Amino acid sequence: MTPLLETITYYQQRVNNNLSQYIKVENPTSSKLNEAMAYGALLGGKRIRPFLVYAVGEMLGSSKLTLDPLACAIESVHAYSLIHDDLPAMDDDALRRGQKTCHIQFDEAAAILAGDALQTLAFEIISQPIDGLSANTQLKMVNILAKASGEAGMCGGQSLDLEAENKQVGLSSLEKIHAAKTGALIEAAVTLGALSNEQLPPQHLLLLQQFSSSIGLAFQVQDDILDIISDTETLGKPQGSDIAHQKSTYPALLGLEQAIAKATSLCEEALHALTQLPYNTQLLESFALYIIKRDR
Repeated sequence: MTPLLETITYYQQRVNNNLSQYIKVENPTSSKLNEAMAYGALLGGKRIRPFLVYAVGEMLGSSKLTLDPLACAIESVHAYSLIHDDLPAMDDDALRRGQKTCHIQFDEAAAILAGDALQTLAFEIISQPIDGLSANTQLKMVNILAKASGEAGMCGGQSLDLEAENKQVGLSSLEKIHAAKTGALIEAAVTLGALSNEQLPPQHLLLLQQFSSSIGLAFQVQDDILDIISDTETLGKPQGSDIAHQKSTYPALLGLEQAIAKATSLCEEALHALTQLPYNTQLLESFALYIIKRDR
């Protein structure tokens, strides 16, 4: 295992352990809902967004204890989005992370409520007092996560994605969809990690946001590529689902070779932003390269 994958695995375990403590409460109001929340949030996953919170925050000198709730909050939002994304009214998928999707394992009502509860849990976590952060910084973080999750971010992107099914959209429209649907939460993860250092110069925050914007789009381009060249067992979700839903994708729009070139170009943009930062960016550099070389 490479040093990067070892670090990703470490952060996976850390965020899982912490998130489990928030979800698996004693005497829950509804045991079924609690089980569905745990199933949707804790059963596998790459934990890319928490990784970015930790990697950026620690690079800037923040403690893991300060970063833990931020990582849990953003993963809770991501987990809710996947549960809802798999519903029959959305992508209607039966497989996620190699397991039955939440609405298949339980039922549609339980899946909807689990997603709702995980979304609100994220804001419960991030709005509680966090050691090392001022109230003003936490309020800013709440605002950033809310914008990235809602109409201006992930939800708006999902709506555009659904509207674009069975249609041919142009490159600018496709980038708008994915900048909102996928990129917004990835950018939020980097920004939350960055803001954990309350003395961070604004120009350094801007460079980190440029980095996150590029890798957020690169992540989606690679997802589109893997939907064609990978298989269901490796992906842990149905291979070819983009084609089945007649979605516009980068390979469909540009061709496979040009889509690969696009992902590489975005990675280079991300790396260029990092070269301008006066920190040890080696972990983030390795991650940017991993994004376009991963097989799932």
